[in-house]
Amino acid sequence: MSRLSFAALAGAAMLFSATAAQAQGYYTAKPATAPTKPSLISGGVMWKCAEGTCAAAKTTSRDAIVCEQVVKHVGTLSSFAAGANAFDEAALAKCNARAR
Repeated sequence: MSRLSFAALAGAAMLFSATAAQAQGYYTAKPATAPTKPSLISGGVMWKCAEGTCAAAKTTSRDAIVCEQVVKHVGTLSSFAAGANAFDEAALAKCNARAR
């Protein structure tokens, strides 16, 4: 395998692993400190964590409630998104106020 092919393959693998957790769910949360467990249940929602990012399927709860529930388990978040909508600084600060 040529060096160029190997570099392209390695780059694609890194891109896949970095986005794997995000591809699994509607919600994505990036804890300030990487979780030690690969999964957790918060408010009845199963979260899968990899590469410092956690993801979960969409629920019937409001986005802010889902955020507040997950920070109780993983601590302060550096980012949180519901679908394509990332929380702004004020919403994230309000969510992080519920952190453990």
